[in-house]
Amino acid sequence: MKQLLLIAGLISSAYLTSSFAAEPAPKAAAPVATAPSAQVQVVTSMGNFTIELNAERAPLTVAHFLKYVDQGHYSGTIFHRVVANFVIQGGGFDSTYKAVPAPSKVVNESGNGLTNQRATVGMARSPEPHSSDAQFFVNLYDNEALDPNKTRWGYAVFGKVVQGMEVVDKIGNVATGARGPFKEDAPLQPVVIERIERVAGP
Repeated sequence: MKQLLLIAGLISSAYLTSSFAAEPAPKAAAPVATAPSAQVQVVTSMGNFTIELNAERAPLTVAHFLKYVDQGHYSGTIFHRVVANFVIQGGGFDSTYKAVPAPSKVVNESGNGLTNQRATVGMARSPEPHSSDAQFFVNLYDNEALDPNKTRWGYAVFGKVVQGMEVVDKIGNVATGARGPFKEDAPLQPVVIERIERVAGP
């Protein structure tokens, strides 16, 4: 069940699975007006990558993410969870593995038609479907297990890496182990998000 543990804290896979089973299936998002594409650059201690945000399919999630970007929330946070051939996850802890407060939550838009394919970016969350705060992840692989189905909510995709995926892959291959509150999958040498900033779109 490791592939489903995209969460802000520590929780058992058994609880996460049972929580999914108890939740109603998500409905497809209603069509929304086309919004201009936006891009952000993620500047890290291992290089930079650019995310194109899909405000047409995930308007609430994109607005939520950009609010944290504009507040400077991500500066000095880390990629605290790295699983090769699965995901890199960050935005919730500083370099000492202390949780960074992120009180604002967003409605789960996993029914928007975007899937967790390689290079896509999604919101991490606890077993409660509408609990995503500031933590996000980048898919290193096509992760169908993170998509919604008729019996469970999925993990909402809201963007895609359009430049610098080689940096993401490099982060995805760092040595990991136990650090801070995490018993596994934490980079042994911190991978720091120096900042995330808006950049001009295409």
